[in-house]
Amino acid sequence: MRVTKDLVAASATPMVLGILSEGESYGYAILRRINELSGGELDWTEGLLYPLLHRLERLGHVESSWQSVKGERRRKYYRITDSGLAELAEQRRQWNTVVDALKQVWLGPGGGTLSALPLEGRA
Repeated sequence: MRVTKDLVAASATPMVLGILSEGESYGYAILRRINELSGGELDWTEGLLYPLLHRLERLGHVESSWQSVKGERRRKYYRITDSGLAELAEQRRQWNTVVDALKQVWLGPGGGTLSALPLEGRA
């Protein structure tokens, strides 16, 4: 099972900001971390990540710098800014609201699991 594009798009910003809140990182390492965190269910491409990083940089939520490590090629490292931390806090608040609402819908009143009913059987 792969996560749908709509859900990936909706979760991309808080996912990247959350990873960068752990410490600075470069593109390939961010992609590996996303894959690791999702147990392989989120298999992002560079075509998704780099436009997002550039947008976050334009918004002032991340900063970047080129760094060289001996014996390796130069990499562009990204780090979260104070503005990015504030945006991450807001994203967390919004996601908590969505998750709490979904739990209420899926678990039903009292927190018990709803039985699986086919959609055509519901009024």
